[in-house]
Amino acid sequence: MTKRTGNRQGTQGEPSGGQGIERFIAPLVGGMTATRESLLAWVHACGVAALDAVFREQAEAVAGPKGQHQAGRTHHHWGTTATELTLGGRRIQVARPRVRGREGGEVTLPAVAAFRGRDPLTARVLEQILLGVSTRGYAASLEAGPVGVPSRGTSRSAVSRTLIRRTREQVATQLSRRLDGLDLVALFGDGVVVAGQAVIVLLGITRDGRKEPLGVGVGSTENAAVCTQLLQDLLARGVPVEGRLLCVIDGGKGLRRALQDVFGDVAVIQRCQVHKRRNLQALLPKGRQAYVLAAVARAYRAASADAARRQLRRLVGWLEDNGHADAAASLREGLEETLTVLKLGLPPRLRRFFGTTNAIENFIGTLRHVARNVKRWRNGTMIRRWVGLGVLRAAARFRRIKGHGDLAALATALRPAAAGEQAA
Repeated sequence: MTKRTGNRQGTQGEPSGGQGIERFIAPLVGGMTATRESLLAWVHACGVAALDAVFREQAEAVAGPKGQHQAGRTHHHWGTTATELTLGGRRIQVARPRVRGREGGEVTLPAVAAFRGRDPLTARVLEQILLGVSTRGYAASLEAGPVGVPSRGTSRSAVSRTLIRRTREQVATQLSRRLDGLDLVALFGDGVVVAGQAVIVLLGITRDGRKEPLGVGVGSTENAAVCTQLLQDLLARGVPVEGRLLCVIDGGKGLRRALQDVFGDVAVIQRCQVHKRRNLQALLPKGRQAYVLAAVARAYRAASADAARRQLRRLVGWLEDNGHADAAASLREGLEETLTVLKLGLPPRLRRFFGTTNAIENFIGTLRHVARNVKRWRNGTMIRRWVGLGVLRAAARFRRIKGHGDLAALATALRPAAAGEQAA
C-alpha cells in the first residue's frame, strides 16, 4: 500500500500558522509606525515654518519690508534671536526676528507675547503625571520633537519643578478662595490615610446641585483638633451659616465633635447608613449577617422615621436576645442620626444620596488614585500638594447630583421653622 503524502501546514521549510501571520502583520505594523513618525515630523516642520512666517510678517508690519528704504521709519530690523516656545510637551528654541525703535528699546512681537502668555507645558506635565508617568519617564512618554530644533524642559528635575510650581499655585487658589457666594445646603466630611497621615476632606453641595471641594486638613490622626481647625478655616473664608446645614459623616468622633463645637445647632448630622451596616457586619457571625443587614436595609427604606425607628429597635432587642450584645450596642449608638434624612422628609432620590457618604467616597477614591504615583513622601507639605492635585482632578469631573431638582425640599426642611422635625 502506497503511503500518501500531502502538503501539511508546519512542515519543514514552511512557516507555521502563527509565523505566517506574523510575517504579514510585522511589515504592516512597521509601515504604520514609520508613516506616523513621518507624518509627525512633517507636521512639526510645517508648524515651525508657520511660526517663522508669522514672526517675519509681524516684524515687517512694525519695521517695514527688510532691505527697502522707507521714509519716516520709526522702527528697524535688528537681526534674529532664539526664543523658547512650547510644543509637544517640551520647550523648543526657534529663531525670531528682532525689531527695535529708533529711540532704543526692543519691540515685542504680538505673536511672541501671545505664546509666552499661555503655558501649555505645565498642563501637559500634569496630564502625564496623573496618567501614571513618573518624572523620570516623562521625556520618553512624549512624541518625538521637531528634527534639528533644540529643546529642553523634559528632564526629571525640570518636570519636578514644573509640577511643584503648578500644583502649589492651583491648590492655593482652589483651597484658599472665598466662599461667601456659595449657597450650601449640605456638607460631606470624611478622612483618608495618605503616607501615614490622616487627610480630612470636606465637600459641599450647593442649592443647585453642584459639588464644591471646600477644604483639606492634614494631621497625624483624624482627631477633633484637626477637624476643628479645618471647619474654622471655612468660617474665616466666609462660608455662609445663616441657616442649618445637613452634614453627612461616617461616624468618626473627631469630625462629629468638631461640627458640634464650631457649627453648633447649625449642623444637622446624618450618619452614613453604609458605614453602620459595615460595622454591624464586622460584629456578626456569617450565619446572621444576611438577616440582620436585610432588616437594617428595610428600616432605612421605611416610609417614615417613626417606622424605621420601631424596626431598628426591634432588631436591637433581637440581637440582645440572641447573644450579640456588641452588635446591638453598635446599632443603638447613633441610631437617631442615621435617620435624619427620613426626619427631614426628603424625596427618595435625595434620601438615598444624603443617607451615605458615597459622594465623598468617590471623591477620596480620586485622591487615592493620584497619590499612588508617589513612591517617596518627604513631608506634610508634599502630602497636601498631592492631595490638592487630586482635589483639582476630581473637581474637573464633578457633575450635578442626581435629584438636584428636588433640593428645594431639602432647603425648606432645613429652615429654622423646621427644627422641631429633628426631635426624637
